[in-house]
Amino acid sequence: MNLKKTAFLICTILVPLCTASAQTNREIIESNDVTISLRQLYDEVKPGAESAFAINFELRQGWHFYASPESAPGGMNLKFAPQGPSYISFSKPIFPTSEPYFDKTLNQELQVYSGTFDVFIPFKISTDLPGDANKITSLVTIAVDGAICSEMLCTVPDLGRLKTQVKIYPLADMNQPKFTLPEKKPEEQTPTVKWSKYPLWLILIISILVGMAFNIMPCVWPVLPLIIMRLVEQAKQSRGKTISMGMVFCGGIVLFFIALAALNIILRVFYGTVLDWGDQFREPVFLGFMVLLLLVLALFMFGIFTITVPASISSKSEKAKGLPGALGMGFLAAILSTPCSFGILAAVFAWAQGQDLFISSVVFLFIGLGMALPYGIFTPFSGVLKHLPRAGQWMELFKQSLGFLFLLIAVFLLFSMPADIRGSVLYFAVILAFCVWMWGSWVNFSTPELKKWAVRITAVIIAVAAGIILLTPKEQKIDWQKYDAKKIQQARDESRPVLIKFTADWCLSCKVVDKLVFARDDVAQLIEQKNVLPIKADTTFKDSPATNALKNIYNEPGVPVTILLLPDKKEPVRWHGKSFAEQLKEYLEKLPSK
Repeated sequence: MNLKKTAFLICTILVPLCTASAQTNREIIESNDVTISLRQLYDEVKPGAESAFAINFELRQGWHFYASPESAPGGMNLKFAPQGPSYISFSKPIFPTSEPYFDKTLNQELQVYSGTFDVFIPFKISTDLPGDANKITSLVTIAVDGAICSEMLCTVPDLGRLKTQVKIYPLADMNQPKFTLPEKKPEEQTPTVKWSKYPLWLILIISILVGMAFNIMPCVWPVLPLIIMRLVEQAKQSRGKTISMGMVFCGGIVLFFIALAALNIILRVFYGTVLDWGDQFREPVFLGFMVLLLLVLALFMFGIFTITVPASISSKSEKAKGLPGALGMGFLAAILSTPCSFGILAAVFAWAQGQDLFISSVVFLFIGLGMALPYGIFTPFSGVLKHLPRAGQWMELFKQSLGFLFLLIAVFLLFSMPADIRGSVLYFAVILAFCVWMWGSWVNFSTPELKKWAVRITAVIIAVAAGIILLTPKEQKIDWQKYDAKKIQQARDESRPVLIKFTADWCLSCKVVDKLVFARDDVAQLIEQKNVLPIKADTTFKDSPATNALKNIYNEPGVPVTILLLPDKKEPVRWHGKSFAEQLKEYLEKLPSK
């Protein structure tokens, strides 16, 4: 089974896939897998006239964008979000004709875009322009978003925004368009595909298995025979009444999961219109939250901490009688299962927030049916109960094995995050795990209240402080560009200074250099003012172009190394230490401003 298929199947019920990194806010966007550029139909546009942008894509061979929002995992189809002043109105993008692609993971044919293609975004200029200016130049940005996939895996790069200037001039010459704008064909914009990303039968089987798994949790399995025998006893051994009470009890379990489905619908209706919840799973911040959530859920499965149902609720199950009592007992049985199944329920609920409402509601319903299934089977045949395996260590081992599954998914999502924040999330994950361990293992029921509060407040303080230090977003003051020998040579030919920062993800000293030198405002401002080309040479992998250049061109044994190429000097200026900001400033200040 290939990596992509494994990831899709593991995350089907638990979490959506999600993100990789690319350069942002450029007229030309370049990532490892795609190059995106922008052209305008006319150099200048008259007020009241129409024009368009042509967005050109050049995808690496074997990679594609999803064409349809219905079939793309998590709605990660190719999409655009143009923004500009109010007097520029944008029409819906005109996409090219998509092509069929058989996805082995989903086992169905999808519509995709691959190779080199253009997407057109028409726009119109209003006649109601601000001020009395004869000529207006307006900034327009176009955000590009979507999953880029190959046969093996998918990434959702932060493609950022294309930027361009629209020139508005009453006497603009609009007789020579730079390209032909195709007619929009609605049937090509929304290819007909199946409404579900996965076969419905597979979703329902997995949902039932998840529900059945709740019954073999340590919280439920030991009391399952007791519940069934109590139903039989209340029915006074009448087979018909026993069956009816068993069915009503199962209905109570299903009712609990219907309530969860209703809660999911309420959240989706609210967040779907305000926050577009499905898109949150593509954001690095939210993805980091999911990694940490899965870590905490895994610790819960390992028994590091527990969640208990209040005694006032659990005790009510002892008083239930008759059909209404059986319904209430079923509902409470589902609630009582949550201390052990909380981790699975939380993951399913997070997954459901990014899915179609019908699919997510059906999943909750069938999870309830799966949990109720053993009661429906065993209640009419209570004698079978004596043949069930006895409660024991195997149940706890099953629960803990699910914790490793959560960790596996967390690691997968972690390595889908941008490399520049991945390390911070990993460090914080270790500290968070320590704090959760403090919370759950340093105290018990016999611990004095004062000591219990002191320990847990300390754990919270440590976690919050670590989060502030490690997870606070750090402003990117310098617009680092990916190492490219051609760009460096072009800058040299133009007598433009080049600053090359050789670094690696595993290099702690490199991170110190970033904080002591390149995080300084004065250094960043000088790099911008002096028109220096900043290059980030990532040597994380031994076969990368930057690694080869470090050894073969600059003859350096390792990182960190910072190199400044000056137009009037043949030999580069080199720094191997961690604190050279003042020396770098001296060189930069001598350069002419752009």
